[in-house]
Amino acid sequence: MTQQQNDTDRHRRPVHKFGGSSLADAACFHRVADIINSQRQPDALIVVSASGKTTNRLIELLNLFTSGDNAAAATLEGLYSFQRGLIENTLDETEAAPLLAALDEDINTIAGVLENHRLDDYQRSFIQSFGELWSSRLLASLLNSQGVPAASLDARRFLRVSGSPVQVDEALSREQLQGILAEYPDQTLVVTGFIAADAEGRTRLLGRNGSDFSATLLAALADSSHSTIWSDVPGVFSADPRRVTEALLLTRLSLSEAAELARLGSPILHSRTLGPVSASRQQLILRCSYHPNDGHTRIERLPRRESGARIVTSVDDAVLVEMTIPDRYQDRVNALTEWLTRRELAPLACKRRPERKLWQIAYTREQAEQAFSLLRDHQPGGGFEDLQQREGFSLVALVGKGVTAQAEQCLHFYHALNEQPLEFIQPAKNGLSLVGVVRKVMLEPLLLRLHQSLFSRPRRIGLILFGRGNIGQAWLKLYQQEKARLEQTLNVQLTLYGVFDSKGAMLASQGLAVEQVLNNFQSESMVWPDWLENLEEHGFDQLVGLDFTASDTLVQYYPNLVQQHIHLIAANKLAGAAEQGFYLRLKQSLAEHRVQFLSNATVGAGLPVQSSLRQLQQSGEQLRGISGIFSGTLSWLFQRFDGSQPFSELLLQAWQQGLTEPDPRQDLNGQDVKRKLVILAREAGFDLDPEQVKVSDLVPEALAALEKEVFFDRLAELDQPLAEALASAREQGGLLRHVARFDAASGAASVGLEVVAADHAFAHLRPGDNVYAIETRHYRQNPLVIQGPGAGREVTAGAMQADLWNLLAGL
Repeated sequence: MTQQQNDTDRHRRPVHKFGGSSLADAACFHRVADIINSQRQPDALIVVSASGKTTNRLIELLNLFTSGDNAAAATLEGLYSFQRGLIENTLDETEAAPLLAALDEDINTIAGVLENHRLDDYQRSFIQSFGELWSSRLLASLLNSQGVPAASLDARRFLRVSGSPVQVDEALSREQLQGILAEYPDQTLVVTGFIAADAEGRTRLLGRNGSDFSATLLAALADSSHSTIWSDVPGVFSADPRRVTEALLLTRLSLSEAAELARLGSPILHSRTLGPVSASRQQLILRCSYHPNDGHTRIERLPRRESGARIVTSVDDAVLVEMTIPDRYQDRVNALTEWLTRRELAPLACKRRPERKLWQIAYTREQAEQAFSLLRDHQPGGGFEDLQQREGFSLVALVGKGVTAQAEQCLHFYHALNEQPLEFIQPAKNGLSLVGVVRKVMLEPLLLRLHQSLFSRPRRIGLILFGRGNIGQAWLKLYQQEKARLEQTLNVQLTLYGVFDSKGAMLASQGLAVEQVLNNFQSESMVWPDWLENLEEHGFDQLVGLDFTASDTLVQYYPNLVQQHIHLIAANKLAGAAEQGFYLRLKQSLAEHRVQFLSNATVGAGLPVQSSLRQLQQSGEQLRGISGIFSGTLSWLFQRFDGSQPFSELLLQAWQQGLTEPDPRQDLNGQDVKRKLVILAREAGFDLDPEQVKVSDLVPEALAALEKEVFFDRLAELDQPLAEALASAREQGGLLRHVARFDAASGAASVGLEVVAADHAFAHLRPGDNVYAIETRHYRQNPLVIQGPGAGREVTAGAMQADLWNLLAGL
């Protein structure tokens, strides 16, 4: 393997972190090993915390020793017994032996440090480091016993830090890590979290929740694409699920929202953990080791398009630190805020009261002790006096992009907190949170009320209609009938925000009346780039565009609409059947911007063709082929074409009855059927390019380029070739039908006339019906057949309405 290949492999190594609760006992260690095996990532980097309460026990040991308490010996013996039992219950006797010997040596080392030294900070850190070391050794041994090549890696071998609080030397750490990773190209490395070393090799600790920080830092140093933190919860919820049973797991959270939640004291996320995420290319995922299939939260760099609170969070036991600032009030407060932030003690919330010369800052109890101690030492030069702590407070907050600008949510928050013993409310300058500090109360009723105000509010949906033709007008009437039911069922508020036709547009943020659009449409001229810019501040939670046109120009603007986070529902076939390059770029953009594109009305109108394909795929079926009669016009023509009258006469009848396009050649040339075939093949997961479809044009070349009127004058020229095709079909004992066909094995796709047996599913349809035959592994001899009217304004409008329903239900 070349050095370049080694580098590529190293950069792909994912990081997984397992906390103390995930490694609490032998059963937990086996559960974690099963998770690692299920990931099928043989070169993964696994970061581990100390098992269970091991770190707490080590701190207790140090405190007892420092105070001269004789109980220190018993505590050390308890640590030894716990770790020995953990090893013996996790591994068999042979595999456990070397770890037990190493544990004996470690306990002797700890005892020696305690007996022979007056402990300094480095020695205290050294003793605390054993918890992670023991976890790393045990998990690596367990993986090896299961056939997974693994090695224990002490982070002090590569992670270099200095200063207080510790600062990571990333350049040196990365260089040393790369050398180590090159030594283990195909092994799982189980890395100690929480610990590092300085230039002298002395043990340093990474502080509160240091193992989570270790994981994202390791991912940044290794240039990993993903880091996953496994704990006892599956991720971030819209509220604490133990207190608000209706709380929802948030599958996606923006990095800025996650950072704000961490700043406000979340036990799930911590500010230092997110630092390496924002500074690298990694994606952070939060999952539950106890229930790996219960979902997850993905932290993403892209900000959400939608504004508003997504999370109700709280701190039960908050402390207010207060001080008087007699002069230069604003300057002093700004300087103190910066001074505290540099020491990683930025307040959760603060209140400036310049009229009283008072500054109040809120912390968790743990943070308050640190902040008060530092401020007390800083007081002589800090320009403040009367420093004091006030206990007995709670903190409640709404977190989400732009929540401070959401008038409705702010009003709910202020009303709810004004009914409590309120100390103050602070809107965050970055707009990401509204924080209230109240006298300590039972928080559950308040949290439930706030949560309900967020998630019971109807989502405001703006609808943009493109095309006021027959189908568009039919949908408007259907929408008018169904609007109230849809709003009530899906808890949405629908507004017809804009309507476009070939002459221009009408836009109204307050909404357009259906009757106005149908009977008094007064459009204004529209320039696309300007209109798209105007959409950036539309004021709705989501926008949905409904395309009833056949416009290629509009389809070319689909990528721009997607970038504006406008969901799309289309009866227009041109996007789904576009040339491969455009189609793939559109699909990628839809995925990147998390925008939905539904197009069930493009094939079969209201028939459940695409949804059936999706259901078969989801059930594990393997598609073998799709075929059918996809054109209502051609279905009508060939059901009636029996030789009793010329084909041209039938075509003229169909045109006069409005069964064809204004120019019937658009039906006869097979292009519309080709588009439908391409759409279905792509829906089934195949990369079918339109250029690959072989199309037999029923229009002779001599008639293709004529003016429409001239074409009608020469209709009779269609008769001879079609009469010959009919005669040939009869000689073969079959019937002549216009069929589209895609074979999954060969990738062959065709559109044109075929001879089918008299008992074939395509032989006898109601005139104008479409039929679709789907062959899969289990539907081979007897394909799944879907038959019915595949065109018509009402059924197509109904398909668009069904797509709208499904889209809104999935938001």
